[in-house]
Amino acid sequence: MSCSKILSGDLPELIYEIIAYFQNDYSTLHSCILVNKLWCRLAIPLLWENPFSIPTGNYNFIEIYLHYLHDDLKTKLNEYKIIDSLLTSNTLFNYPSFIRYLNTSKINPSIEMWLRANDVNLNMDLVFEFINFINMSLIKLFIENEVNLHTLELETYYNTCIDNILEIILQNPNFISNNIRNLKLSITSSSDSDNTLIKNRVTQIINSNQNLKKILFELNTLPLYQSLLLSKESNFKIFEQLNVLESVHIIFCYSLDIFVQQIIKLTKPFKLKSLFLLMRLQIESLQLLLQKSGNYLENFGDCLNYNDLSSDQQFLQLIINYCKNIRFLNLHSRINNITSLIFSLIENIKQNLNYLSIDLSNYEDNEYNEVKEFKLHNIKVLSYNKLSIGIYRFLNTID
Repeated sequence: MSCSKILSGDLPELIYEIIAYFQNDYSTLHSCILVNKLWCRLAIPLLWENPFSIPTGNYNFIEIYLHYLHDDLKTKLNEYKIIDSLLTSNTLFNYPSFIRYLNTSKINPSIEMWLRANDVNLNMDLVFEFINFINMSLIKLFIENEVNLHTLELETYYNTCIDNILEIILQNPNFISNNIRNLKLSITSSSDSDNTLIKNRVTQIINSNQNLKKILFELNTLPLYQSLLLSKESNFKIFEQLNVLESVHIIFCYSLDIFVQQIIKLTKPFKLKSLFLLMRLQIESLQLLLQKSGNYLENFGDCLNYNDLSSDQQFLQLIINYCKNIRFLNLHSRINNITSLIFSLIENIKQNLNYLSIDLSNYEDNEYNEVKEFKLHNIKVLSYNKLSIGIYRFLNTID
């Protein structure tokens, strides 16, 4: 294939495939920029796909974005003591057009760090106002550039800022209607009125986006997904109408028993790909869920009950019975008597299992590093700590 592309003159395409391999290797991508104009043109978009999440500590991209604001907005910057000399005067690319991943929780911290890096001193009363102003200006900038956004992460505590973001997104349906494939919901709120607003806005966002392939519910989004998915008017129609949905991920959400009762009523398959629990489902609910979605489940984690051997045994047996395709397994237990079931589970899924994290907390420290059963199953462990795998980091890498 590579030779045919070279012979057919598709060298730029081949070079792009090579450079794209280093998508998250920012140091290498920066080096690619210096090779020649072609490499620079291919590497720059990759560097600007997700600038708010790049862990370099360099927030100069904020001032580059501000360069593209309309003059009236730049004038308003002067009210906050942002002088023109802080803004980039010339740019070689239309950088705002390259963004593909947007996490709402990372915009404000990036702006705040940029202010600190440039010694911009604002009255404390103005800091929040200024950050929200820049936040909204950047969202509008991305919309005006008709960006091809693939992933939208609504991850924050509910406040006026996130409400404004949701509102402006809905006012510009083309911003998300055709391109977004991945939607992550982690909006927490303490009031029923806020939950109603969130539900209405998120429902509209999902309804306007029929191309969603992945939805992730995380942490304290229980009020959101209950009001969103368990309401009489929705009757789970949201899931029914997402024809290309490939996976649903539920990460550390509480009290899922009612949710399960609705899931099993779906006429379409519920493609639950990830399930990480902090609170144990009732055995009956778990069995119904796994009967419905066990064949799709690839990533699973649970904190097994500390003193309920019978419940843990039933729980693990259900996983053994219904889940044959698990790739990522994360278990925590203080009951040593269930190790045989754990290894039965490992044996049952060994053809697909790639990542294993087990915390058997009753083992003495020196036993962590040398569990005899691991050797029997040809599982090589140099150190117990090597069993620990970052769940969020892993999930961000899967499609």
